[in-house]
Amino acid sequence: MLLPIITYPNKQLKARSQTVVNFDELLHRFLDDMYETMIASNGIGLAAIQVANPIRVLILCIPDEEGNQHKENLLEIINPVIHNPKGNVLYQEGCLSVPGFYEDVERYETLSLKYQNRHGEACELHASDLLAIAIQHEIDHLEGKLFIEKLTYNRRKKFEKEYKKAQKEKK
Repeated sequence: MLLPIITYPNKQLKARSQTVVNFDELLHRFLDDMYETMIASNGIGLAAIQVANPIRVLILCIPDEEGNQHKENLLEIINPVIHNPKGNVLYQEGCLSVPGFYEDVERYETLSLKYQNRHGEACELHASDLLAIAIQHEIDHLEGKLFIEKLTYNRRKKFEKEYKKAQKEKK
């Protein structure tokens, strides 16, 4: 089932997400719905809060060299904790909750991640490049933060101006 994605400036996006304690059929169905929603929206990642569910859940499906997203590459990440972040990299990010806007954001280049899968089992992965960036972007959502909050003052002002203009054009 496709879930509605909430968009900026919706206040729900500011909520800090709660730890998941029940790894049940309800969670499994929700994860499946998140995947359908992300793929239908042409996203590579989605945090539960973006579909109005404030729980510490995110999914990622990084495209291959041809740009295809295969379900077997789907990462379902629950209760994530970043360890050992290293390096810095600048990457142009976009967001399903801030449609149509892309800006360069500085992130850690590599990191380790501890999390649980849909069955509550402990997992760990080491990430670099786009995967590391996407993990940080989605975890920010779980903390109630959007990528536009990482912009410099001048870039943030530029974003606000472009956003207001885009809203007027929609009317």
